[in-house]
Amino acid sequence: MSLIAMENTSNADNHSFPKLSEIPAGRAATVVMVDNQNAAAIRLMEMGFGPGIVIRVIKSAPFGDPIEVRLRGYNLALRRSEADAVTVEVGQ
Repeated sequence: MSLIAMENTSNADNHSFPKLSEIPAGRAATVVMVDNQNAAAIRLMEMGFGPGIVIRVIKSAPFGDPIEVRLRGYNLALRRSEADAVTVEVGQ
């Protein structure tokens, strides 16, 4: 029982932070975590996504997929499904 309660608490905490795919163009955000259950997680971490990294959403394609982000001095296009693996904290 306590394991289930801990999982629910963890999920509630994660929901207080948006996913990168939810951030509008022009806004900056800081990576909180990369979901290692997502198939693209290792690839994202190899490309520089990690806790504490600042990301700016540049724009999204006309139908919303992919989105263009800037991190560590370069621009990168991501599918929204990949961006869903990145939990962020929105900058002020």
